[in-house]
Amino acid sequence: MATQHSMPANRDLLDGLSRGMVEMRGNARDHDALLQLIGPSRFALLGEASHGTREFYRERIAITRRLITEKGFTAVAVEADWPDAWRVNRYVRGRSDDPDAAAALSGFQRFPAWMWRNTEVRDFVEWLRGYNEGRPAQQQVGFYGVDLYSLFTSIQAVLEYLDRTDPQAAARARLRYACFDHAREDSQAYGYSAGFGLARSCEDEVVQQLRDMNERAARLPSTPGMERDESFFAQQNARLVRNAEEYYRTMFRGRVSSWNLRDSHMVETLQALDRHLGSEQGLPRIAVWAHNSHLGDAAATEMGEAGEWNVGQLMRDRYHEEAVLVGFSTHHGTVTAASDWDQPARRKRVRPGLAGSWEDLLHQAGASRFMLPLRADAQLQRLAAPQRLQRAIGVIYRPETERQSHYFMTRLSQQFDALIHIDDTNALEPLDHGPVWHDVEPPETYPSGV
Repeated sequence: MATQHSMPANRDLLDGLSRGMVEMRGNARDHDALLQLIGPSRFALLGEASHGTREFYRERIAITRRLITEKGFTAVAVEADWPDAWRVNRYVRGRSDDPDAAAALSGFQRFPAWMWRNTEVRDFVEWLRGYNEGRPAQQQVGFYGVDLYSLFTSIQAVLEYLDRTDPQAAARARLRYACFDHAREDSQAYGYSAGFGLARSCEDEVVQQLRDMNERAARLPSTPGMERDESFFAQQNARLVRNAEEYYRTMFRGRVSSWNLRDSHMVETLQALDRHLGSEQGLPRIAVWAHNSHLGDAAATEMGEAGEWNVGQLMRDRYHEEAVLVGFSTHHGTVTAASDWDQPARRKRVRPGLAGSWEDLLHQAGASRFMLPLRADAQLQRLAAPQRLQRAIGVIYRPETERQSHYFMTRLSQQFDALIHIDDTNALEPLDHGPVWHDVEPPETYPSGV
């Protein structure tokens, strides 16, 4: 039933959505139609409409478990920092001293820690370790990060690797990375000073160090093993430092350039992972977890009209139907988010979808949980082709400016191959609750026109 905020939709449109939807009833067969749509594709890009919704994590985990057990997926790549995720990778593959998943996730300290230090990811990491136990290394499923915020942590990881394997190379790397010393491990301070000419750029140094790490990796035997894995870990850290240096140096010039650099790095990381995991047994298959804004095709949104591209668009361009893009949506509920950057996590109330938005339309379709198989249904493609507003909640949620802060125009049927809608959702539970998470924001009056 439509809420008082809904804009009544065309009856034929609602009837068409109802006929095309695949209802999800909370049982083991909920995702049969989605797995059929994914078929033999090698990349399943599983989104989320917020970084703090419990149901989105649960659905992605349930889908990913079936992709691993039924379709032989070999990796999970997430919107997280490479070094912190590699610690989890070591744990799930039985190669770390961490006693449990919560300890393995303890490297995620940078805001917003709850994205990965939460109860849903903790339980999935334990499941993944149990799944891998007793399997040969080449058949184990890994856990990897594809983001680029860990500039100084990745520098330290490169140096630690070289200290163990080649002290002379470590000394050369320290001289190069000393270029960053004036920033005192503050990535944004480096970006500001280098971007505006207040300090010299470290671009030449990070490019040279990456070149050296690439040459070192090329000399290793191609056979799988711990030595090759650790070399890949260090090589990817050097690649991250090179890309993060450019990202922070350009971030003060405007959103488009820094956004494009970040998503290009994510795709570059996926491609590197694809090459690393490839073997005589066949090509790897990778589940990718990130926000809808990264995984839905930007060319079908106003982001693309502004000159931005993203992971979903680039993966479609490179892999075509080998990459399946799955979005998520909700109409109302609660969400874990902050009111501003670096502030504590809160349980915030999510307003009902704005009148006329995709969220509002899907709410009026009448089912509480369903999937739209957009790629497989020509009628759905036609019905979901016009532009409508779509909500995106990141780690910050500002309901008082929701229209300006959290909505953008999209053409749903071109943005995703499938969409999962869960009408009423709940806040993700962090492992570290913080001082205010238990206090749910009180009900508010929703003003019109916001």
